[in-house]
Amino acid sequence: MDSVRRTYTIMRGRHIDKRVPSKEFLSALDKAETAVRLPTGTGKDCGNPSWKRSLPHVLVASLTSLLFGYHLGVVNETLESISIDLGFSGNTIAEGLVVSTCLGGAFIGSLFSGLVADGVGRRRAFQLSALPMIVGASVSASTESLMGMLLGRFLVGIGMGIGPSVTALYVTEVSPAYVRGTYGSSTQIATCIGLLGSLFAGIPAKDNLGWWRICFWISTVPAAMLAVFMELCVESPQWLFKRGRAAEAEAVFEKLLGGSYVKAAMAELVKSDRGDDADSAKLSELLFGRSFRVVFIGSTLFALQQLSGINAVFYFSSTVFKKAGVPSASANICVGVCNLLGSTVAVVLMDKLGRKVLLIGSFAGMAVSLGLQAIAYTSLPSPFGTLFLSVGGMLLFVLSFATGAGPVPSLLLSEICPGRLRATALAVCLAVHWVCLFFFFFFSFLLSSTQ
Repeated sequence: MDSVRRTYTIMRGRHIDKRVPSKEFLSALDKAETAVRLPTGTGKDCGNPSWKRSLPHVLVASLTSLLFGYHLGVVNETLESISIDLGFSGNTIAEGLVVSTCLGGAFIGSLFSGLVADGVGRRRAFQLSALPMIVGASVSASTESLMGMLLGRFLVGIGMGIGPSVTALYVTEVSPAYVRGTYGSSTQIATCIGLLGSLFAGIPAKDNLGWWRICFWISTVPAAMLAVFMELCVESPQWLFKRGRAAEAEAVFEKLLGGSYVKAAMAELVKSDRGDDADSAKLSELLFGRSFRVVFIGSTLFALQQLSGINAVFYFSSTVFKKAGVPSASANICVGVCNLLGSTVAVVLMDKLGRKVLLIGSFAGMAVSLGLQAIAYTSLPSPFGTLFLSVGGMLLFVLSFATGAGPVPSLLLSEICPGRLRATALAVCLAVHWVCLFFFFFFSFLLSSTQ
């Protein structure tokens, strides 16, 4: 182990001074990795580190995804009572603004999420995302006017915009490679739980006019938990290493992986950092430089994710179910359960089948389900067949989306981006996501106002 320690001392110097001959540099890395893989001299690999060490940190980070899902769905059941209580009942444009203002704030937050994550670190970025969500939810819960509601929703949106990209970064950087896909998919499960929680929390709003305020107050609890518990979590070792704090990064790896895996993890970190400029990524480099292809792939995946029609299913499925004689509350719960089930399947299969297979299968399943729904509204099927194809096709659509198109884009992008560009690239691609989502909701309400 003394030779390993000396080798790593050399490598730590390489991070500070990158003018070292490449052959000598790579030779030092290979020696360190070999020494760690063969600690007993028997020629046997150490195996994989325990996933249990990193799990608590991933669970705390997943609170951001839970809040994301909750705030997306909190106005689904409560919008009618909000409009009556605040005096804009029947004004579909105002109702559209209550929903879409949150998404506009998320667009602003996502634009700055990369700067925040790289500037103050992942942990502080989580806490900064929790702050506007606490303040915004409190403003919305206590307001007596439409403008107060819009202000609160905008502040919540800023926190929602910062959160997802930081979550994708953090989960990728603290997870062992062999469970990275599983952990990445688990954040989608947290989103589903948040969405389901908002639907259940909003059920009493039909009979209790002021219940919607309780729904907003509820969201301050997990936001406060995120801010507090993140103090107990580790900082991203990649971020520490980029800041020249290699000793701290080594200590973090020991907490996350165990002592016998630290040297190999640090060697891999140095290798991945080789050739990266110490300066932050510039937007022009992402849009016009050699990394444009990565940003294009990520932006396209997020755009296809939103343009697939998933949000039309989430927010207007009750209309289809109502025509089939199913109560809207039951419809929303069925959609939420299918979303949760699909996300659970993704957790199981993500690291076994790979990202590409799940993406192809997901979009193929969504295409088939849309075909079933199209057939349902022709004269071919019987009345029972129409019910089965329309409702079954919609649930299959949600299930297919949750197995791949939902969790894969952010996880895939965080894995294919170089470390120096990762935060900024995620911010740009998620901004595309929020723009698509904002225009979908706003124009949906505009169209409904003309009917």
